[in-house]
Amino acid sequence: MKKISLADVAKSLGVSKTLVSLVLNDRGNEKGINKDTQQRVRDKVKELNYKPNQFARSLRVGKSNTIGLVVADISNSFYAKICRSIEDHCTVNGYNLIICSSDENPEKESELIQMLVDRQVDGLIISTTQNNNNDIKQLKKNNFPFVLIDRSIPKIETNYVGVENKLGAKQAVNHLIKLGNKKVGHLTISPSHLSSLKERTAGYKEALKENGIRVESNLIKEISFDKIKEEVRRELKELLSPPQSINSLFVANNNIAVACLESLKEMNIKIPQDIALVSFDDIDAFKLCYPPVTAVVQPIKQMGKEAVAILIDNIKNNENFKPIQISLANKLEIRRSCGNQA
Repeated sequence: MKKISLADVAKSLGVSKTLVSLVLNDRGNEKGINKDTQQRVRDKVKELNYKPNQFARSLRVGKSNTIGLVVADISNSFYAKICRSIEDHCTVNGYNLIICSSDENPEKESELIQMLVDRQVDGLIISTTQNNNNDIKQLKKNNFPFVLIDRSIPKIETNYVGVENKLGAKQAVNHLIKLGNKKVGHLTISPSHLSSLKERTAGYKEALKENGIRVESNLIKEISFDKIKEEVRRELKELLSPPQSINSLFVANNNIAVACLESLKEMNIKIPQDIALVSFDDIDAFKLCYPPVTAVVQPIKQMGKEAVAILIDNIKNNENFKPIQISLANKLEIRRSCGNQA
């Protein structure tokens, strides 16, 4: 079936393409086009099912009403919920959203950013996985509107929306220590240069120090993003055996926590009798499994809302816009995986 063009609409009405374009862009009154003629154009557009070429229109007017979103791992429920929140708030504000996943691959992220810029998106929201930050520096140099979400770049002043990672981690580890756990292991995930992960590990260490407990580097293990299940099982075996012999565990995100639940069950290690567990990140399944898992709950909906609001403000006021950085508070949801709900 042939795609109906602007020329087809104009020909069927016996008018110029310019007149049809003016009507469709709500400039008919401005240009003195007769009301009846305007209505005839709209009726014919509906009759022929004409769909404007949005890409061509964006090139013409310099605005696509589209935002690009690059997340690290769309299969992770944390990022899936962020995508949902961002999409909802984009829709409310009249913007379309293109969602991409970098899979924690810096090269892929770079390609996705370039693709989105080439497609004339008005702005970007990025959960960056890069270490050299070249793409972020280039976006800033070009004065292109963007917001970093979940992960910041401390040495570059950019728009940013995230959470208080260090404080949330401290609260989680303090809870474990308050319940009598002195041997607290920590599983984080690669790439370890990410600001959110570094801050969570810093919070873990600070909680130990403030409670007079020595930080032992052999109790901190980094799990590869693409080998979570096997590496969690291996590291847990080591952490649970002498000389480490941990009695509690703070994990950096929900994917590691799920892998811990699976591995501990396979190893017949009981929670919380044999080991207490707390996760940074909460998922619905943590409320339903037995025992329910204590977790640091991030304000995901609010993160998405703030990121969209900042980006749209940046798009509309780009020349004089000053970067905005927001760190939102978390909540420690205490359940039974630590041995006590109090």
